[in-house]
Amino acid sequence: MKPFLLLATRAEDEAADNEYAAFLEAGGLEPAELHRVRLEAVPMPALDLDDYSGIVVGGSPFTTSDPEEEKSESQRRVERELGPLLDDVLARDRPFLGACYGIGLLGTHLRGVVDRRWSEPIGRVRVSLTPEGAEDPLFSALPESFDAFVGHKEACTELPPGAVLLATGENCPVQAFRIGRNVYATQFHPELTVDGIVTRIHVYRNYGYFQPDQMHALIESVEGVSVPEPGKVLAAFVREYARP
Repeated sequence: MKPFLLLATRAEDEAADNEYAAFLEAGGLEPAELHRVRLEAVPMPALDLDDYSGIVVGGSPFTTSDPEEEKSESQRRVERELGPLLDDVLARDRPFLGACYGIGLLGTHLRGVVDRRWSEPIGRVRVSLTPEGAEDPLFSALPESFDAFVGHKEACTELPPGAVLLATGENCPVQAFRIGRNVYATQFHPELTVDGIVTRIHVYRNYGYFQPDQMHALIESVEGVSVPEPGKVLAAFVREYARP
């Protein structure tokens, strides 16, 4: 099988390595089957989409809707480099799954509206499929309504032109959409387990997602929670697009 490619942007090793392990587990992949490029650390290498079964963009402390002058040079470079890749993905309708930061990138790139109106604190939320989501190859195995982990400062307020809404939420109206047949984005984290979200609570306690003195209460709120359904999206992505 041709490998999948994870484009990551987490500068914190603990969170970055935990994210990579989570994508491996949820996708049922071996390390040789999921190449990772940490774009926050190195420039985008020359990529040929034909070398990969599909592209995954993980979450990030970056926020696409921040004013350009407030973004770090690293973030500005990452977003400059991802633009041409997204153009190629969209022009060829190649398999792509953007999670959290990925939905901001894709929504912004396609001239949707991404802003802070529908931000959600770190925790578990209820996600519901639309009729189109219930018929989608990646989402059809999920129940009509399911729990997922989120934690984001921005969200998609208006879908990009041509996007198909696949899932919505009580506090965030766009939880997943599709462009064309093969380009997907989710606001919720399809890879996250309880261990993963606890790791991120620790790592990002000073990043403005919550007040640092709330850390232990947040951890208590997610410990023992079961969110088995979102990972099925990643598993379906791998099954649907794995190429010899």
